[in-house]
Amino acid sequence: MDRQSLIKKFDKQAKKYDKRRKNGQAYKFRRRIFQEANGKVLEVAIGSGLNFPFYNREIELTGLDFSHEMLKTAQNAAKNYPFKTTLIQTDVETAEFNENSFDTIISSASLCAYQEPVNVLNSFQKWCKPEGKILMMEHGISANKPLAWLQKSLDPLALKVVGCHQNRNISEIVKKSYLKINREERYLAGYLYLIWAKP
Repeated sequence: MDRQSLIKKFDKQAKKYDKRRKNGQAYKFRRRIFQEANGKVLEVAIGSGLNFPFYNREIELTGLDFSHEMLKTAQNAAKNYPFKTTLIQTDVETAEFNENSFDTIISSASLCAYQEPVNVLNSFQKWCKPEGKILMMEHGISANKPLAWLQKSLDPLALKVVGCHQNRNISEIVKKSYLKINREERYLAGYLYLIWAKP
């Protein structure tokens, strides 16, 4: 799928995502991992700002997204939170930052949509300070075989309808990158991956 078509799909979903901020299914998992963010934080594919409730007031947040409508929703939501927020409309796959710019990098439910996810993770390696952390909550291939079969079967349709892959092995993608996994937890039949990593 070309990038403009993908951007349009996410533009159309912005209002639906906004409703998930306080009662989404993944709320407790987001809280479990993203409350550890500190310092200068980069959140890629920030969407409508679903992780805002879990950040402490001392962080300085930079958020990226290629969807104008998602960023507009996030900008409006950011008014309700005390931390400084800078939002940038750009595709993380082509974004550029100086080396060692961030203390924490956040990625949630975004590895499914990248054309080259390993390259994106290698960018995290470059942008994150050596003593920093990369926190990820991603969905991918389930540990349950019947569910994994269904995910593989439905992947072409899911990509066409919502713009993301359902069958990616998130653990393997991270292991192929330059990042080092400190801890990994799997939930919801292994479909949901929480990963604590570092450069």
